Amino acid sequence: MTETNYPIPPVERGIFCNRTLNLRSIKAIGYDMDYTLIHYHPDAWEEQAYLLMKEKLGAQGWPVEDLEYDHELIVRGLIVDVELGNLIKTNRFGYVKRAFHGTQPLSFDEQRDTYSRTLVELDDPRFYFLNTLFSLSEACMFAQMVDKFDRGELPKVRTYAEMRKVINKALDEAHTEGVLKGKVLEDPDSYIAYDPEIPQALLDQKQAGKKLVLITNSEWAYTKRVMEFAFNPYLPEGMTWRDLFKLIIVSARKPSFFNDPNPAFEIINEEGQLQPIIGGLQEGKMYVGGNATQVERLWKLAGEEILYVGDHIYADVTVSKNVLRWRTALIIREVEEELASLEGFQQQQAKLSRLMLEKETLEYQYNRVRLDVQRARKNKGTGLDQKALQAQSDELRNRIQEIDAAIGPLARASGELMNGHWGLIMRAGNDKSHLSRQVESYADIYMSRVSNFLHLTPFAYLRSPRSSLPHDETDGLRGQE
Repeated sequence: MTETNYPIPPVERGIFCNRTLNLRSIKAIGYDMDYTLIHYHPDAWEEQAYLLMKEKLGAQGWPVEDLEYDHELIVRGLIVDVELGNLIKTNRFGYVKRAFHGTQPLSFDEQRDTYSRTLVELDDPRFYFLNTLFSLSEACMFAQMVDKFDRGELPKVRTYAEMRKVINKALDEAHTEGVLKGKVLEDPDSYIAYDPEIPQALLDQKQAGKKLVLITNSEWAYTKRVMEFAFNPYLPEGMTWRDLFKLIIVSARKPSFFNDPNPAFEIINEEGQLQPIIGGLQEGKMYVGGNATQVERLWKLAGEEILYVGDHIYADVTVSKNVLRWRTALIIREVEEELASLEGFQQQQAKLSRLMLEKETLEYQYNRVRLDVQRARKNKGTGLDQKALQAQSDELRNRIQEIDAAIGPLARASGELMNGHWGLIMRAGNDKSHLSRQVESYADIYMSRVSNFLHLTPFAYLRSPRSSLPHDETDGLRGQE
């Protein structure tokens, strides 16, 4: 018998598991559309959103003529402090690790004085979490307008929080009016990042017996056109994107879709004309609105038999997990860039780890010597040679300072991977970032794109790794004794 050896996919195309998930036990898979099934070029999309915001704010008399979208200023996972006009990055415990006021970084002393007694909790209305790529343009405008507010250029705005509401309203109007999506439909190639593997991944799932459901907040006319652009050219002849799904739900109003009894209306023609439904949802049809309970009733499925895949931590993952106990998958496109950055830094990271271990060893010895110096000075009859111990202490301190000088540039470079202002999105220094905490808490699995399912197949058993604890380390002080 001839054996076929299939290559293992590169790590950045993997599926990362927080809680063990057997795909064979999943009966239905729901998909979000924007930034999930349809990837956009974030810079192009957010720059256009920024320009529309700028136009609306300018019409209100705001001094925005000199502003331009800054692609490097904002990353997903930051938190806006609307009380102080700051952008902050916290670790998983809510402690602030980096901070900007407007577009300028806070110094170490300024950050310490401002946040040393602050624990960031997202249920506090003071803090606004940037949990989706759609929020980048708004946060960029907010940071830039903080600078103008501080210079007294916004006399009609009294607080940073009030300013943020005006900016948010301008962005919402741009989305509601459909101007931004109209730009996408006029020139899809400039905005859509096509992935030919996604249609095949969904086709594999369908043919493996999974019931696929599209659940998107986008309206019918936009959904229809964009899915045609991104899916139809990559499906078998005679097949369209609609053939992949047992159910299509647009204008779903997530997160309300998951926890409110919203009514559903059937779409009965290509123009999107609606009619009320009698009874429950039916396979093969398209709907506006509705709710998650109707989906469960259609196929008599329990929450753990449904997997929902989306890019928005709150609207897609948190609510479906907390309310319905659906299994959850989060799409984080930046994971690919993060893993590539880490791979390119491997040699420097190995050197940094060696230096840190050497420093830890020397610090242990230095502190023990300091204690002996103290004992020799304070207590008679110890038999300790205070002069010799002091010389040894000085030598150890000098060696530690030399190592610190070597560690400094490497540590700074490590903190600037992926983004010079904020570093890696999933880490805050040596700790997990607040974004990582959200992902770990609510996403059973996460990946960079839906097509990563193609490599793992619909039959995969995804196992979470053994969680690490600080006392799991074997290269600490126990190894030095």
